[in-house]
Amino acid sequence: MLDFVLTSPPQGFHDDPYPTYRALREDSPVHPQPDGSFVISRYDDLDMIYRDTGRFISDKRAVFGPKFGPDSLLYEHHTNSLVFNDPPLHTRVRSVMVGALNPRALAHLEPQLIALVDRLLDEMEGSPDVDLIAAFAGAIPVEVIGNLLGIPHADRGPLRDWSLAILGALEPKLTPEQMDWGNRSVAEFKAYLSQVVDDRRALPGNPETDVLTRLIQSEDGHLSETELLQNCIFILNAGHETTTNLIGNALALLDRDRDARRALIDTPELIATAVDEFLRLESPNQFGNRLTTREITLHGTHIPAGTDLHLCIGAANRDPARFENPDRMQLDRRPNKHLAFAGGPHTCVGLSVARMEGRIAVARFLQRYPDYTLSKGARRGGRIRFRGFARLPARLS
Repeated sequence: MLDFVLTSPPQGFHDDPYPTYRALREDSPVHPQPDGSFVISRYDDLDMIYRDTGRFISDKRAVFGPKFGPDSLLYEHHTNSLVFNDPPLHTRVRSVMVGALNPRALAHLEPQLIALVDRLLDEMEGSPDVDLIAAFAGAIPVEVIGNLLGIPHADRGPLRDWSLAILGALEPKLTPEQMDWGNRSVAEFKAYLSQVVDDRRALPGNPETDVLTRLIQSEDGHLSETELLQNCIFILNAGHETTTNLIGNALALLDRDRDARRALIDTPELIATAVDEFLRLESPNQFGNRLTTREITLHGTHIPAGTDLHLCIGAANRDPARFENPDRMQLDRRPNKHLAFAGGPHTCVGLSVARMEGRIAVARFLQRYPDYTLSKGARRGGRIRFRGFARLPARLS
């Protein structure tokens, strides 16, 4: 039987997990873990689970209590954030966010995003060797989400490190140092946002374009102070990590496939479908989770009620039962109903923002630096749940 344990993946997994994912899909699509949980890897199974909110729930209190400690700040954060909740909290917060990320808000955001990307590209000019994560991919979402929430520019410095620590705590295995860093980051983030919320209550922004003001003024069931603060943290974290990974992964994919890069440069209108293909091939978020509410049988495997399921998005998005030539990049792939944004009622609320960031960042980067090449020293983030680069050095000309 295939030996794959999330807490101790095989050597080389972080660099290339896809052979392992292929083996899971083919030989063990419902793969048991030592703690009684299961890894689910086929597209149709993930799609079914995401849509079936009766048998599979997002509430992770039963899982996060033992992991973080029920009195910890990491537990408070992850059990109040949108992604790990079901109605009624999920419905209240999501409705506010969907309303805030309306077409008018996105139209307002786009020229700011273009100006930001062009400024970052200008700053890289004249430096033949740059780290594309620090100088470009990681800098974009911090500014975009900071603008959406109205975080002052001078205060944005710690946001990336806070985000990495808090989301890093979702990894299957943590050291005491990682746990401590995560709890400290929630405490510092929460204290900072408390002051921002107080200031915004005293001087509200435009609720049509200011997500924080809209959250504060929500008429559809007010959020508690804890729910408000923790979901502001969630917005900043979720929008940061995944978009950084999207842009970095896209530039790495285009470095390996020069024909695809040339096609995208020669036919720039391909960028819309190309972004979804980057998301499919190298999903920024590789795993989701659901908890079973009743006994089920899947592919002949009995799964008890209350079982944690690890939904392997990275495997499902390369399932040949759904995608033709799934390991090949096809910039004009249609249809491309990948699961990088999850699915069902929990489909990522920020998907339009993420697609816009990816489209503008990658297209304008290629216009400015069409002949870039990656240098030695690229380093993956070293995490299982999130797939991206911690460092991506490149020569621009």
